[in-house]
Amino acid sequence: MLKVDIDTQMPLPSLLAGTQLVDWAQLAYVNADNKASTNAEVAIAVVDEEAMRKLNKTYRNVDKSTNVLAFPAQMDPIDGIVHLGDIVMCTPIIEAEALDQGKKSAAHWAHMVIHGMLHLQGYDHEHSLDANKMESLEIELLAKIALPNPYE
Repeated sequence: MLKVDIDTQMPLPSLLAGTQLVDWAQLAYVNADNKASTNAEVAIAVVDEEAMRKLNKTYRNVDKSTNVLAFPAQMDPIDGIVHLGDIVMCTPIIEAEALDQGKKSAAHWAHMVIHGMLHLQGYDHEHSLDANKMESLEIELLAKIALPNPYE
């Protein structure tokens, strides 16, 4: 079972509920590594552009805001619970991207949560083979909740 802690330092869009973030995180966790029986937790923080810019500059040496950052915990379980890490999401960037790309807001948020969860589980998109594997899994997971391919 996956426990999801949500810290909304910036409000979610009005059509989005925190419970949806939990559902999407659980979907990506259970289906990505088939760990449904493993007790795990993840923290999701929803922030503004300035907070995200500072994190991106500090941890990636990129002085601009971004949509989502994932920080894998890489630690041993504590009391039988695996802490996967933290996902930080930027409301203004995600909303602007959805609008610019002609996507429904909720679909883009779902994609970003799933994307962050996969990063916490070791997936990345630094090389084309890894990117193809990660993107294919994202598409598959989104299809399970009747959401379109975000890469089309």
